[in-house]
This record gives sequence, C-alpha cells and structure tokens, in this order.
Amino acid sequence: MTGAFLALFIAVPLFTAGLLAMTGHRPRVHALVLLAVLAGSLAGGLALVRGLAAGGTIAHGIGSWPFGIAIPLVADMFTALMLSVTGLLSLTCAVFALASRRAASRFFAPLALVLQAGVNGALLTADLFNLFVFIEVMLLPAYGLFVLAARGRAGLGQIAGARLYVTLNLLTSTIFLTGVGFLYGTAGTVNLGELAGAAAEDDLTAFATAVCLFALGIKASVVPVHGWLARAYPATSPAVTALFSGLHTKVAIYAIYRIYAVVFDGDARWLWIGVLLFSATMVIGVFGAVGENTTRSILAFHMVSQIGYILLGVALFTGAGLTAGIFYLIHHMIVKASLFLSTGAIEVRWGTGTLGRVSGMGRREPVLAAAFFVAALSLAGLPPFSGFVAKLSLILASLEAGEVAAVVVMLVVSLVTLLSMLKIWSGVFWGKPAEMPAAVGAGTDSVTSLPPDPPDAPRVGALLAAPAVALALITIGLGIGAELLLELSRTAAEGLLDTRGYVEAVRSS
Repeated sequence: MTGAFLALFIAVPLFTAGLLAMTGHRPRVHALVLLAVLAGSLAGGLALVRGLAAGGTIAHGIGSWPFGIAIPLVADMFTALMLSVTGLLSLTCAVFALASRRAASRFFAPLALVLQAGVNGALLTADLFNLFVFIEVMLLPAYGLFVLAARGRAGLGQIAGARLYVTLNLLTSTIFLTGVGFLYGTAGTVNLGELAGAAAEDDLTAFATAVCLFALGIKASVVPVHGWLARAYPATSPAVTALFSGLHTKVAIYAIYRIYAVVFDGDARWLWIGVLLFSATMVIGVFGAVGENTTRSILAFHMVSQIGYILLGVALFTGAGLTAGIFYLIHHMIVKASLFLSTGAIEVRWGTGTLGRVSGMGRREPVLAAAFFVAALSLAGLPPFSGFVAKLSLILASLEAGEVAAVVVMLVVSLVTLLSMLKIWSGVFWGKPAEMPAAVGAGTDSVTSLPPDPPDAPRVGALLAAPAVALALITIGLGIGAELLLELSRTAAEGLLDTRGYVEAVRSS
C-alpha cells in the first residue's frame, strides 16, 4: 500500500461533492453516490487497518513538493481505526437520513461529502495549520446541515442551538489559529515531524501548544467549556446529531492524543491537570443529564461525561491507559450513535423526544427497543458488551498508574449513567402502548397530517431502525470478541508511546 492512496480519502469526497452540487436535484442519484462514496471511505479505512496491523506508518506529501511545503498526510494504526469508524458512522447516519427523508434537499449529499473530506483530512494531516484548515472544511458544511435540519421555519430552540454552535466554533477556531501562530513564532514550524518533543524541552513552546490543546478541549466539550454541546446538538435533526456525535468531538479527541504524544512526548509534568479535568468532565456531564427531560439532551450530556473517560487514557499516558482510551473511543463512537439513532427513529416518527410524550415503544417496536437496551447497557459498562471491556480496561490502567480517585469517579459515574438510561427506558419504551394522536413533525410541536395507525401496527420502518440495530450488533461483537480490537488498540497505543516511526514518516513525506 503506497502513501499516495491517502490522498483519495480527501480528494474523492470533495470531487464527488462538487459534481453532485452541479447535477441539480436528482434524489436517487445523490443517494446512491453518497452511499457509494461513504462505503468506499469505510472500505479504505479497513484496508489501512489490515495493512498496518503489524505496526508501521505510511506517509505522502501532496503534489510531491519538498518537505516543509507539501501537505503531509500520515497514517498509522490509530489513524486507520479512526478512518474506519468515522466512515462506518457516516454511512449509517446517511442511511438514517435517507430513511427519515432528511436528505431530500439537493445540498444534503454534497455537504455530507465535504464534511467527510474534512474529517478524513483532519485525521490524516501531520501539520497543525493544515489541521486548522481541515477542521474548517469539516465545520462549514456542518453549518449548512444545521440549516437543512430546520425544514422550513425553524423554532426558537433550533435558531438558538445553531447560533450557539456557529459562534462557539468560530471562537474556538480563532483560539486554535492563534495557538498555531504562536507556536510558529516560538518553534519556527507547525509540522509535527519537526515539533517532536519540542514542548517537553521548551516551556514557551509548551505554552503555545497548550493554547492549541485548549481550543481542541473546547471542541471536545471538556469541563469547564462543555455546556455548548448539550444545548447545540439536540437543536438539529436526529440524523445530524448522530453524525456530529461520531465525528466532530472525536476529531478533537484524536488531535489531543496525537499532539500530546508527539509534541509533548508524553511529558509527565502536566498529566495531573488532565486527570483532574477529565474526572470533573465525567461527573459534571452525567449529573447534567439528571435534570433533562428529552432523550437527545440526556444523551448529549452523557456524551460530555463519556468524553472524560476517553481522554483519561491520554492523561494516564501509559501503554495500558492509551490502549484503554483508544478502545473506549471506538466503542463510544459506535454506541452513542446507536443510541441517538434508536431514539431518533422514534422522534422522527412521532415528532417528539420528550420523556412521557410517547410510551410503550418496547411493545410497539421490540427490535428498536432491543437495540436501545443493548447500547444503553454497553454505555453503562455492563457485560458482555464493549462498554464493559472499555471501562474495565480503563479502571485497571488507572489502578496501575495509581489514580485510585479516578477509579472511584468512574464507578460512581457508571452507576448514575445506568440510572439515566433507565430513565429514558421507562419514559419511552416501558409500559403499555397508549393511544397516540397523529404524529407531529420531528423536532417541532406542530401536528402534521400523517394518518393514525392501528395501536398494534409497526410505527417505525425497517430501514429507519436498521442503522441503530446494526451498530448495537457491532457493540455486542466488540464485547464478545474484544481481543481483536484490544490488540489493534494496543498497536495504536505503541505508536503514541514511541513516536519515532510516525515522526520519521512525516519527515520523509
């Protein structure tokens, strides 16, 4: 496998998005092309995982320009895993969007493909300025998807959520670019190959890099700059919420792992700050969910809490800690998307995610209820699901590192997480199916003209339920066959502990 292959992850979605934008409104063509390109991105990621299973790194400088001028694209096992999972989530969310008729606009497919290109570029680049560029490429179509989610006149909640999302990300991008400029002024480069270990040797460079990490922490929704996510994400459509949950914050988390490993070289002096912040993120996120009364707002706060778990791996910065953190990251991306899609399917059909507005979904939609139940138990960390393996690995790594307080926090937060999942279960899935009025438009309170169905008739179509079910099945597989992903995560962690191979690949690109 050659390094030139990496450029296709960016070029194909961008080129295809341009073609679709010029073809006019052809829904079937757009849907087929969108699914084909996203499936290709998934297949490419899996090919990278297979090719890098024994370790190693591949790199390519765009346009064969000299080092320092060409945009360096680099992939190791960590990158390959992220490309695979983001490709999987983009594909499943696209299927859900098509089934829910949220992809009917002529601009949905082009925007989704540009978003995918930005995500792939951010994961592959080894240059901090180009990381900023690819993050912006990722964010611009996200703003458009927020607009498309409104479907006509947007409610005040949607407007407020979109305004918060845009404002926050513009501010964060400004902070990140400031940090990149400061870093260039102190170190004379923003190329990761040349910055290797620089922050561990020079405090000024460490401060400049910390500005970049602070901006990424905002994007990842780390306490105390976490509140925006729980307010912005539920303001869009269920399909877009699930898509954002699997892509946006996870790119920031990936960048935090990569930058701290390469630029700080795992400098132990600052790790206590991460342990403190990420433990607080676990606690504040999960207790924030307690007072919410809609499925997506509860899940969004849980997303904040789980980000604390994921980032604890980099704060431990041991082989076991990084392995557990990477495993947890992959598990969480899949499980959280499944939860957003299972509850989102009900919200699309009945137009509300408020607890108590619909009931008895366990009897009306047993397959969808089973998907939610599996993903919820996995999120809480119960066996035999992937969440159990992820949390147990992280707990053992924390004990090995002597972080007993973090272990206590994880156990308490897991209990509250389970209680919150039961809150959704009892408010949506439990009980007898009640006679319900005609469905309301998703995300609104206005009644639509959908005819009422017999009480015992299926309420959610198979295609709308399929994405959540598929992801729930994957979390079962990752739990029962956890050794494969653990081994791949271990290989990825070794690349972060010893960055020489990555750095040499960047310098030779």
